[in-house]
Amino acid sequence: MKILFVCLGNICRSPTAEGVFRAMAPQAQVDSAGTGAWHVGEPPYGPMQAAARARGYDLSDLRARQFVAQDFARFDLIIAMDRDNLSNIERLRPAGDDTPVRLFTEYESSGAEAVPDPYYTRDFDGTLDLIEDCARGLAKTL
Repeated sequence: MKILFVCLGNICRSPTAEGVFRAMAPQAQVDSAGTGAWHVGEPPYGPMQAAARARGYDLSDLRARQFVAQDFARFDLIIAMDRDNLSNIERLRPAGDDTPVRLFTEYESSGAEAVPDPYYTRDFDGTLDLIEDCARGLAKTL
C-alpha cells in the first residue's frame, strides 16, 4: 500500500507521520507533502526532528515537497493532518478520481479532530504522542 501524509508546510506533522509509520509498518510505501510551498527542499523542523529522534525515529533524510494533483494517481491513500489540509487536497482532486483522503485522527480513539501543528503550538511531544496513536490505528487497517 502506498500512503501519503499531508500537512501545511511538510516540515513538522507529515514528515513525522511518515517517519513513525515507516517504522511501524515497514511493508507500506510512505511519503509526505505539504499543501504550501514555503519549505520545499528543506529538512523537517529541528525541534520536531529532536522530539522524533528522542523516540528512535530518524527524519533527517526527509525533504519537504508540495502536494500536487498527480499524487492522487501515485498513492492508494492520502492522509491529511487537519480539515484545512483536507480541503486543500480535495481542491486538487482530478475529475473522476476516487483515491481515499482521510483525516489522520480517524485512526485514533481520543476524539481529536486534528493533529495540532507544533510549529505554532510548540508542543512537539504532544503532537508526536498523537501521531504515534494515529499511526498505530492506521497500521491495524493494513
